[in-house]
Amino acid sequence: MKTTASLPIEFCGIELSSPVINGSGTYDAIASRRIFGDEAFASENFPFAAFVSKTITENPRAGNPPNRIWETPTGMINSIGLPNPGLDGFVEDHLPILAELPVPLIVSVMAETPEGFTRLVERIEETGRASALELNVSCPNVHSGLIVGEQPTETEQLMKHLKGRTELPLIVKLTPNVASPEEVAVAAEAGGADAVSLINTIKATAIDPVSGSPAIGAGSGGLSGPAVRPVALQQVRAIRSRVSIPIIGMGGVTDGESALEFLLAGASLVAVGTENFRDPVAGRRIERELGAELTRRGFDSIGAFCDRPSS
Repeated sequence: MKTTASLPIEFCGIELSSPVINGSGTYDAIASRRIFGDEAFASENFPFAAFVSKTITENPRAGNPPNRIWETPTGMINSIGLPNPGLDGFVEDHLPILAELPVPLIVSVMAETPEGFTRLVERIEETGRASALELNVSCPNVHSGLIVGEQPTETEQLMKHLKGRTELPLIVKLTPNVASPEEVAVAAEAGGADAVSLINTIKATAIDPVSGSPAIGAGSGGLSGPAVRPVALQQVRAIRSRVSIPIIGMGGVTDGESALEFLLAGASLVAVGTENFRDPVAGRRIERELGAELTRRGFDSIGAFCDRPSS
């Protein structure tokens, strides 16, 4: 007798073993392979149904000065600063390793201009090693001075610029730090986005009680973890009511119950982020717990849950 629900699901034409993936930059697959060897990439050990890479930029980035991480009540502030080897370094050194993953690879990219995004997108697609692309649109556009992901018109224009330049699914990662994230999501869909992911971190800071100075080296960072889950759920639910494309929900997923909350709010997939810092194999545990939660509610598969009558 089946004790937990079956979890395979299709997302943007990609077959996944479950709806549980990682948030970009929260799990270092290459480091795990270096430390634990081939076992880290064994299908029975890898903790996610798809892997989202760290965000890649055209040129290498060293990241922000320390402190980069500060623990808060039920959360964490981080200001990592997108350290990465740049496009050439990623393609030449990192991508061959990530291509050996037992799950589909989603590459996260960021640029300052549509032309920069185009170079990233086209180069990654040429490798034939990615299943999808996540567009991190929280960087200022040097032409307009606007943050692309904060402006619906800029987001729509970027998507229209990129849509004809790749056959890979394009996922737009939305920022929560705007008055109406749903308007940005609507614009992304209008421009041709295949999916959206949310939420990114919420602007935050902390004060070091010893020095009296900001606890984060860059002065501020982004809050994540269970503390942001109610905000994330509200934004996922609001965006679900406005767009028809799939949603990847994230923000404080720690167990099967919280993962189910995002599915109930309208997400198709859930991404685990801050919990990976506490438990690097949390994804596999959350997957098991999610299956048990669905079974407890009378569903024998994620498909049956998704096909349930609307309440």
